[in-house]
Amino acid sequence: RVLFFTPLALVGIYAVLPIIKQREVLNLAATKTANVNARIDANIKAQAESILSRLGLPRSVAIDAFYRQIIIHGGIPFSLTVPASSLTARDEMTDAEFDKMMADGLAQANADDLFDVDEAASLR
Repeated sequence: RVLFFTPLALVGIYAVLPIIKQREVLNLAATKTANVNARIDANIKAQAESILSRLGLPRSVAIDAFYRQIIIHGGIPFSLTVPASSLTARDEMTDAEFDKMMADGLAQANADDLFDVDEAASLR
């Protein structure tokens, strides 16, 4: 028996191959578990876990999903670059620079010169 594939059928096969690869990765030894211990900033942990809670995801599921994405991508699944217009870290500022930044922010807030979340995110 001979099977003939039309070009459209071949496109369909190639579209499915990445899904098959992902399924292989996602089905890796689901019965065995291992512990992951990491020390992170308490504020970062609280913010992330608040978001995970709203999503209904336990921390372990989020970490597992991150590890699986590393496997699927063959590396970190997002860019680890620092934008050219990044903010200066507090420990890189003098006290005078920090005080001025805080005073400017307070003056802006007092003048009701504020941005909504979407507008502020687009300013980056």
